[in-house]
Amino acid sequence: QVQLVESGGGLVQPGGSLRLSCATSGSIFRLNAMMGWYRQAAGKQRELVARIISGDSTNYADSAKGRFTISRDDAKNTLYLQMNSLKPEDTAVYYCHLRTRLGTDYWGQGTQVTVSS
Repeated sequence: QVQLVESGGGLVQPGGSLRLSCATSGSIFRLNAMMGWYRQAAGKQRELVARIISGDSTNYADSAKGRFTISRDDAKNTLYLQMNSLKPEDTAVYYCHLRTRLGTDYWGQGTQVTVSS
């Protein structure tokens, strides 16, 4: 069974930083065509935050540009999201997503990020 295990969420003050991590097995990590982070705020639809497409091309939501950085460590089979200058509107459950080259989607369980003073 494929698992994506997220960590790094928590409570942070506005202007603060967090780094989210998403770990998975090596076999699935190497098969990925795309990995990314989505978020879902209360009462809203899930939305893309950032993603890496095979070949290391990256996409960011406009709200994340200049503040968030997506990266991956192939040696650790881990995807990261560095979030700086956090705002209250960044409060959401953040989900890790992986799509394999065969088009199969996998999701993590989500990690809560709360930005509040």
